[in-house]
Amino acid sequence: MNREILRLAIPNILSNISVPLLSTVDTALMGHQSSLHLAAVGIAAMIFNLIYWNFGFLRMGTTGMTAQAYGEKSNTKLTNTLARAVFLSLSISILLILFQEPIIRFIAYAMNIDQSYYPMVEAYFDIRIFAAPATLALYVMFGWFFGVQNAIIPLILTLFINTVNIVLSYYFVNTLKLGIEGVAYGTVIAQYSGVILALAMIYRYKNRLTSIQIEMILNKTELLKFLNINKDIFIRTVALTFAFAFFYAQSAKEGEMALAVTVILLQFLSWISFGIDGFAYAAESLVGKYFGAKNWEKFEQAIRYSFYWGFVLASFYALLYYFAGEWLVGIYTDKADLIEATKPYLVWTLIMGFAGVAGFVWDGVFIGMTASKAMRDSVMISLLIFIGIFYLVKPYHSLHLYWLSFILFLFLRGIIQSWMFYKHGKKLI
Repeated sequence: MNREILRLAIPNILSNISVPLLSTVDTALMGHQSSLHLAAVGIAAMIFNLIYWNFGFLRMGTTGMTAQAYGEKSNTKLTNTLARAVFLSLSISILLILFQEPIIRFIAYAMNIDQSYYPMVEAYFDIRIFAAPATLALYVMFGWFFGVQNAIIPLILTLFINTVNIVLSYYFVNTLKLGIEGVAYGTVIAQYSGVILALAMIYRYKNRLTSIQIEMILNKTELLKFLNINKDIFIRTVALTFAFAFFYAQSAKEGEMALAVTVILLQFLSWISFGIDGFAYAAESLVGKYFGAKNWEKFEQAIRYSFYWGFVLASFYALLYYFAGEWLVGIYTDKADLIEATKPYLVWTLIMGFAGVAGFVWDGVFIGMTASKAMRDSVMISLLIFIGIFYLVKPYHSLHLYWLSFILFLFLRGIIQSWMFYKHGKKLI
């Protein structure tokens, strides 16, 4: 089982850590210009996290259903799941482009975006939104590859996309002097390049795919089943994304420097989450496969060993941040005042991984089981507790207390999910 998990997890981890590497490059490109640029790119990236994370069900739902179809050895279900998810992703992306103006205005208001850097945020948004069809289609294709137990192709795709993005962003910003718009152009071009390569990779599975029949793709019963599972994942992700957006917005109220510190520390959390998610993705694939095959011994082993490796990686991150935290901050910015302002808060990076590891891994297990309602409920409960704690400490205007409430949110999510699984087991829905 360890070999199976590592076979899936290691490519996933390598793939995942290239995602925060990309945001690290974007942050560094802007952070070496000014704290204003750093705050702007942090908020701009958060806006797209707010949008795209909410449609993460396109990957997660596709992975769970594909993995179960793979376990059942049903090529028809493999094909229909992919086609339905692509159809849904394109429909959503068209709506995002059509309603881009009210979306940016609402988010700007909700996140308390200061007028001093709003023009930069808006310029970034107006360009990057046109990558929506490519971004959401890639979610689907990544999920499908994970479902058929192939973690190598997503690794290749992610490294390719992020390499193109990093090279273009650096060129557009430092050579063409396009500023924050250059970072956005790099992302758009890279996403569409990734779609072309992903389609070529899917063609390699032509022997596992059947002909697409529109009436089967739009079959009311199957479409409603697909949408129902994804509906709960969507609600869960909206709540999770709201927690991050809320945290950003409240940090912004404490001033430009507090927001810049939060942007940097959440980059540290991104490295943790994307790393541990490698084992969560392995859990999605293996739990889904053994759940579909009704192999309960392997099912339980996949869960147990996924947690073991998740805690190992959380320990690695704690050691890394303890010994190299200040050096890592210097990568994000060369502004002495910002570096000094960040140092007192590095203590929170030492416990981020341990606080979040259970929630990250349980997400993978629940997705593999298509236990979307349980995922939804666990996040909603922990979110309500987080907001309650936050408003208790808010009168003190302490960024330390803000981070304490956020760390508790990560921890409580895992505790609630643990209780749900041990109460219901494989009957969890």
